[in-house]
Amino acid sequence: MSWEPDRDEYPIRGLDVSHHLGEIDWTEVAGDDIAFVYMKATEGGDFKDGAFARNWAGAGSVGLARGAYHYFSLCKPGREQALNFLEVLPDDPDMLAPVLDLEFSANCARRPPVDAVLKEISDFVAQVELSSRKKVILYAPEDFYRAYLKGQGLNRRLWTRSIWHSPSYTKDWVLWQYQDSGTIKGISGNVDLNVLNAEAAVSDLRT
Repeated sequence: MSWEPDRDEYPIRGLDVSHHLGEIDWTEVAGDDIAFVYMKATEGGDFKDGAFARNWAGAGSVGLARGAYHYFSLCKPGREQALNFLEVLPDDPDMLAPVLDLEFSANCARRPPVDAVLKEISDFVAQVELSSRKKVILYAPEDFYRAYLKGQGLNRRLWTRSIWHSPSYTKDWVLWQYQDSGTIKGISGNVDLNVLNAEAAVSDLRT
């Protein structure tokens, strides 16, 4: 089974990928109505995705707009995680804005208080924005958003996750992950699929 938003309303589709997807045929991907891709670069304080350099080069070789994301750990200081991310993040003015992946899935069991988490997120964002000169986008599924971000004066663009239906926990989003078991040419296995907000352009993601 598969489902996607109306392509007339949301014509710009993209992927997010990591080493879990193995070798990717980027020529096939680019030919399957994909305009942009985000790829995992790092996680926590020291993990680096072994497929990042290969994916970055492959996506670039076929002209896809490309960006990098960091999976945030609730058990590591934000600045330490930012430095890990910046060791990998290319110095490329044309890349898409960096993304901070905020979710509970596969995270550490500890759930720090809101003020502590917001401080670490802020530390990460400040360090990465200073170095990249781009505004960080926050990826946040509903459970994390309600636990830590809602009502906190969020002033960064949001990437939502809402499978099978449009996002209901916030109306203010720039990216929407609508599928976590999609099929794309050139990739074996389930793929995360996303659309860009109808009022935005891919070029807007570069700032």
